Amino acid sequence: MTQRTLAEGGYRLSLLELKGVCKNFGGLKAVNQVSLDLEEREILGIIGPNGAGKTTLFNTITGFYKPNEGEIRFEGASLIDLKPHQICHKGMVRTFQIVKPFLQLTVLENVVIAALNRTKSVQEATAKAFKTIEFVGLKDKVDILATGLTLPHRKRLELARALATEPKLILLDEVMAGLTPTEVDELIRLLKEINEKGITILLIEHVMRGVMALSKRVIVLNYGEKIAEGVPEEIVKNRQVIEAYLGEEFGKAES
Repeated sequence: MTQRTLAEGGYRLSLLELKGVCKNFGGLKAVNQVSLDLEEREILGIIGPNGAGKTTLFNTITGFYKPNEGEIRFEGASLIDLKPHQICHKGMVRTFQIVKPFLQLTVLENVVIAALNRTKSVQEATAKAFKTIEFVGLKDKVDILATGLTLPHRKRLELARALATEPKLILLDEVMAGLTPTEVDELIRLLKEINEKGITILLIEHVMRGVMALSKRVIVLNYGEKIAEGVPEEIVKNRQVIEAYLGEEFGKAES
């Protein structure tokens, strides 16, 4: 695993490293020379306007797209040319902005399938699935078909499926979208618990309350390029970020 030098002279382990990552679609540069460094147990937020390249970046990191340029390393090893299931087995998993459960399977069956990533024993996978379902707050939904779940419960099921793979790093794509303020607060508490269990989180999010509450650092993308990086309190006061994404009203509210 590679090391990242800190200003005070110490070292922290880098779990995920991107260097000069580009993803093109014809003449369109959806992701252009993006670099980032994610430490173990950190929560790193990625924000930016729609079309900024955030989900494309996730797809490139997790093997759904192959980058045109650049390097992606997880625990020091290159992920280039690996398939999504291979990357998942290494300990990196993602959720999707549009949740994708197996609609005609129960909550339990959905999570058991994910748990089989680490074991060939259905009995062991089932036991792990029950624990994970209880942890995310779906214990009373265990035998319900996924198609019968509300959006907030489907998002928790998506989290449960990801957690059942025993990830070291989980990438969350707008997991708070469509939730009420109360549901957002509940999810923030759950994500903090997940992080406290030692799981690193890379988070795409438009709900700034969630970004501010969770992120140690924030990266801002615009037109596929990284335009800012820093702690949340700095980012929300950054003039370029306000103009490109947050808007003047947000800047006034924060000042």
